[in-house]
Amino acid sequence: MNRLFIISLALLMTGCAGSDSKKTPGIDLANLDTSIAPSADFYEYATAGWQRANPLKPEFSRFGSFDVLRENNEIRIRDLFAEMEKTQAAAGSVEQKIGDLYRLGMDSVRLNAEGLTPVAGDLATIDAAEGRTGVSTLLATFHRTMGNPFFAPYVEADLMNSATSMAYLHQAGLGMGNRDYYLDAENEAIREAYKKYIATIFGYAGYGDATAAVEAVMEIETAIAEASLSNVELRNPYASYNKVAVESLKADYPAIDWDAYLTALGLGGITEINASHPKVLKVANDIIAGDRAKLNYYLAFNLLDGAASLLSDDMQTASFEFFGRTMSGQEQQRPRWKRALGVPNGTLGEAVGEMYVAKYFPESSKEKMVTMVANLQTALGKHIEALEWMSDETKARALDKLSTFIVKIGYPDTWKDYSTLTVDPALSYWENVKRASAWHSDEQMAKAGKPVDKTEWHMSPQTVNAYYNPTTNEICFPAAILQPPFFNADADDAVNYGAIGVVIGHEMTHGFDDQGRQFDKDGNLNDWWTAEDTEAFNKRADVLVAQYDAIEIQPGLMANGRYTLGENIADQGGLRVAHTAMKMAQGATVEAGVVTGGTEPAPIDNFSADQRFFLAYAGLWAQNIRPEEEARLTKLDVHSLGKWRVNGALRNVDDFFTAFGIADGEMWLAPEQRVVIW
Repeated sequence: MNRLFIISLALLMTGCAGSDSKKTPGIDLANLDTSIAPSADFYEYATAGWQRANPLKPEFSRFGSFDVLRENNEIRIRDLFAEMEKTQAAAGSVEQKIGDLYRLGMDSVRLNAEGLTPVAGDLATIDAAEGRTGVSTLLATFHRTMGNPFFAPYVEADLMNSATSMAYLHQAGLGMGNRDYYLDAENEAIREAYKKYIATIFGYAGYGDATAAVEAVMEIETAIAEASLSNVELRNPYASYNKVAVESLKADYPAIDWDAYLTALGLGGITEINASHPKVLKVANDIIAGDRAKLNYYLAFNLLDGAASLLSDDMQTASFEFFGRTMSGQEQQRPRWKRALGVPNGTLGEAVGEMYVAKYFPESSKEKMVTMVANLQTALGKHIEALEWMSDETKARALDKLSTFIVKIGYPDTWKDYSTLTVDPALSYWENVKRASAWHSDEQMAKAGKPVDKTEWHMSPQTVNAYYNPTTNEICFPAAILQPPFFNADADDAVNYGAIGVVIGHEMTHGFDDQGRQFDKDGNLNDWWTAEDTEAFNKRADVLVAQYDAIEIQPGLMANGRYTLGENIADQGGLRVAHTAMKMAQGATVEAGVVTGGTEPAPIDNFSADQRFFLAYAGLWAQNIRPEEEARLTKLDVHSLGKWRVNGALRNVDDFFTAFGIADGEMWLAPEQRVVIW
């Protein structure tokens, strides 16, 4: 997956459902709270009933419509695994590999008996690495099998030449995931809890001195944080494009033996690489050249932290206490079977997906999606043609890009071959996961310098999500999202266009958001806009940024409109385009941005088609969430929180106000304050 720029519908959401669409109402009236006026808070009006009926369970920091589907999918996948157990799997088959990985994760008796033994050899390897070449080879071993200290290597399309794959070195190495946790004063309590976590797992491992380990890890990770780009800065694709000769790496960062590192990683012989974030590489160079004891503690922590969820209960609990309870507000760990299921589901994702599709995904759903996608493309084209702020020259290029979208629905045409991936139940859970990580790394690194495979999928079919990838100009809708409340084969058009229709429009609009618009129809980072059109786009985008910056999430915690800009543009664009597509499906015509004619369907449950469209959209984002998770996601997630994906987006959609007769109240935004981008 393009780690920098692939843009999904719902990143950072957790936990589905096997709902039978024939038994699922298009709009469930019980989800509403009609004591709240739509003009006061549309999100609460449309979802407060759902919130009351779905209180947070202790294992969740947030629970919403996505999580309902994901939790149901876990049940479905567990059932698939149970069916496999009824027959003897042949050695080397995907069934054997899936089954053994799942059983290894479920075997708490064995995991507790093994304790920290599975990582003892890795800790010894850290201590035994000698000299510049030994440490560089060790670093490659980490990146191939155990984690991403300092930086993360991967292979993806060259942003300037998207037909060819290139190796990247991206900033990484932060246990807490985001630089702000190390630098901002308000995160001091989280830093203290993190230090306790570091000390705890070093104590369990019996490795070195826990106090010294804490000091070394915090010193190194803080230095990496200070050198790292912020999340907002990472939204600029040019800020992460730094293609250099490998010979330049050798000159600029001599503490690393780049020949040894690249060869051990599987990139031996390449002559160019994208050294995405030079400041982080400089930190890595200086630390590797410095105090070896501190380096060993940092690498040991990367090992122990990365392995914690695959080891004994005390390590799993320590990891949960910090990452689950402290950072996200979860009250208890997810059941073991869910945690164990996630490993084979991720490691052999398409193998599981092939079984999932065979049992749960009807071809009729794919056929209906093909029709809806075509309708949404037509509608977005109408919107582009009608833009008053864009020149004809740029419009022509935008329409050309839209017409060349690659559309992927349900599942890949060719399934991934896992025949060379080995799972051996005689080895530890950790050792098997390391082997699988090495297999995936080797598969990816082998692509460097080769043509990009545009048929490859970056999500498995059982993933409840969708994405747009600018370097291949593709939109993808996995099978698992094509079920209620997103797609309901037996619901009326208004509901489906308000739900999956907006999802389709959302992903299409990503091709023209603040990031996606910088890539041309061939997937190259290329300025295809006139200067005047760029200025007009940025002027409108800045209005949207200011609107979301003004949202107070909690006392003293504001939304980040610049960081969430791409998703906010896509939400608004998806709503507008899907609404137009719905009208066209009703027989309306669209000329110069004006919708006329068509047949208005009869109301259902006293709601007009337009009202049902907006209610269906709001229902997608129904959720309950803990304050800790609100704060965490505001820092880490490129998406606005669910409430504001509804209220923030709808305040810029004229048809919403008309549908519910809103002319005042908290939802009201005067026409001159609204912004239309797509």
